[in-house]
Amino acid sequence: MLYTDERDPGNEMPEFGDHVDKTMFEQILEMDEDEKERDFSKPLIYNFFEQAADTFERMERELEQKNLSELSRLGHFLKGSSATLGFIKIRDSCEVIQEQGKLAGSESDLAACLDKIRDALAQARNDTDELRNLMIKYFEN
Repeated sequence: MLYTDERDPGNEMPEFGDHVDKTMFEQILEMDEDEKERDFSKPLIYNFFEQAADTFERMERELEQKNLSELSRLGHFLKGSSATLGFIKIRDSCEVIQEQGKLAGSESDLAACLDKIRDALAQARNDTDELRNLMIKYFEN
């Protein structure tokens, strides 16, 4: 499904659904000097996906170590990056990781927090993969 940018009726992009805040994403696209080359937005978006993959790997290692404070810090970091780009679903999953990393007190709390972080990380990875595919289609057309 496509939608048309009201400012430029010839500029169609995929419908990103609830993955992307349309207004924020359009503001990023407005920073491009050349709408065909997308010399600002394309590298910015692609770099985010590289950063996210690296951060997810670090999160996996911290999960194995049960390091909640580092998981919270990494969740906060990626939440900020995704929020800046308008990547709503990724932002929301990272917020769960950040918040759960702050909660554990007892051993049972730790297990519950780690389970929630594990679920949120899986969701964030899935949403990132889906969004990456949509963005590749957009930028490569």
